[in-house]
Amino acid sequence: MTDTLLCFGEMLLRLAAPDRGHLFQDARLDAHFGGAEANVAVALARIGAPAALITTLPHGPLGDAALETVRAAGVDVSRVQRADGRLGLYFLSPPSGARGAHIVYDRLDSSFAVTPSEAYDWPALLDGVSWLHLSGIIPAIGPAAARLSLDAIVAARAAGVKVSFDGNFRASMWARWCPDPQPILLEHVASADLLFGNHRDIALLLGEPFSGDTPATRRAACEAAFARFPQLGWIASTARQVVDADTHRLSARVDRRKEWFETETIAVTQIVDRIGTGDAFAAGVLSCLEDGCSAAAERGLGLAALKHATAGDQSRTTSTDLAAFTGMPSDVRR
Repeated sequence: MTDTLLCFGEMLLRLAAPDRGHLFQDARLDAHFGGAEANVAVALARIGAPAALITTLPHGPLGDAALETVRAAGVDVSRVQRADGRLGLYFLSPPSGARGAHIVYDRLDSSFAVTPSEAYDWPALLDGVSWLHLSGIIPAIGPAAARLSLDAIVAARAAGVKVSFDGNFRASMWARWCPDPQPILLEHVASADLLFGNHRDIALLLGEPFSGDTPATRRAACEAAFARFPQLGWIASTARQVVDADTHRLSARVDRRKEWFETETIAVTQIVDRIGTGDAFAAGVLSCLEDGCSAAAERGLGLAALKHATAGDQSRTTSTDLAAFTGMPSDVRR
């Protein structure tokens, strides 16, 4: 793949409690930059896929530092805009034992959130691009952002650029302004070529229950989505069983209208950081979708599994790391 994979979305500063503690239990917080779409761009660039980012960052040292994290990974940042305002934040209490992770957002009126749709010159931004990747986090920000993400999709369709959409449902964000996000999400997915979402996400979209968590259930949900959305060509998803904060069981699958592939389930142990693993999965799938369902699912699983061993939102997995991945614990490479 030679054309650029363009990722569009908001970057955030993450402030996390250290050592799996509660927020403000300790006098310090660990800082990392992230954001779902930026995470995908970074993961792509680190394995050698041409990736670019569109976002709006504030002027000043926080915006500079956020920009540098993606630039240093090899992401093309020439399309990133700067504006007055603030960088969105989120606070993380990591999981520990029986306690799950908890995220609190502080992202209202960020530079990205207040930048209007007309500030983006989409025909120029999409030049030389094969895929536009974005997620349901953008419309969850508010009504203006929902219009922005739809405008981006419309422009991509007009330019002949394929659209990848990750549902990334954020209930707390939608609850602030939209009691029923289903119609907005339906409009986004209707124009997508690739959907990242499992059978639960599809049930939310279609208002149709898909009970159980089996390969047959997952396939039935995909068939229902393909029937509802004629434009849709691929659906990619993971299945995760949480054993405890340190051990998850993970598999991946990619579905097309007439074929599909689901990987074996692997154990992901000694987890360092769960955040960003879905974005790493998306990058793996996007990087080799043209090679077929099995190749895309296996690479997505590999990138997702390896991201669990990296602190912060962003993957640091290289193509060499990925080639050495077996799904089993490994010893020192020399």
